[in-house]
Amino acid sequence: MFFKKSGGASWLIVFLGNPGKEYENTRHNAGFLAADAMEKRLGVKINKLKFHALTALCRVGDEGVLLLKPQTYMNLSGQAVGEAARFYKIPSGKIIVLSDEAALPLGRIRVRRSGSAGGHNGLKDIIAALGSEDFPRIRLGVGGKPHEDYDMRDWVLSRFTGRDAELISDAAERAAEAALCYIEKGPDEAMNRYNQK
Repeated sequence: MFFKKSGGASWLIVFLGNPGKEYENTRHNAGFLAADAMEKRLGVKINKLKFHALTALCRVGDEGVLLLKPQTYMNLSGQAVGEAARFYKIPSGKIIVLSDEAALPLGRIRVRRSGSAGGHNGLKDIIAALGSEDFPRIRLGVGGKPHEDYDMRDWVLSRFTGRDAELISDAAERAAEAALCYIEKGPDEAMNRYNQK
């Protein structure tokens, strides 16, 4: 696998999270943790401000890929994704979105070709911006609320510590690998390889 900087993009990999120190290492920022893993894997920095996001252009195999971390806050993620997709004329089927998923056990990842927002406001905004649910997504399991009365907002904004931090770090690395596999080997290979229990 050979990576280098690229002039254009035919794929978009989007990492969802909230900017700012107060959101670092929270469950809702699992997508940003996957971005950190991707930076290490590819030897790039996602740090160029464009499309209301931090970006980096690179190559994955023969494909030009834009890595994108929206800086609009989670609920407005579609603004950055829509702008980048229009600029590079990238169809929704080549926009891979990595996000947190409270319905998945902590540390599990799930690759899908498309699907609903599933109550995730970042995905909901991207669907609205693209006018389509038909984009691949990789969900990183952050585990469900510890008990029924626990406020969901408090849960997703809680930080990973101890064993949880180790599990999400491993999941972030596998999610980054899964996104690259999706581009290089296709959706079936990515799902077969990474949707394991």
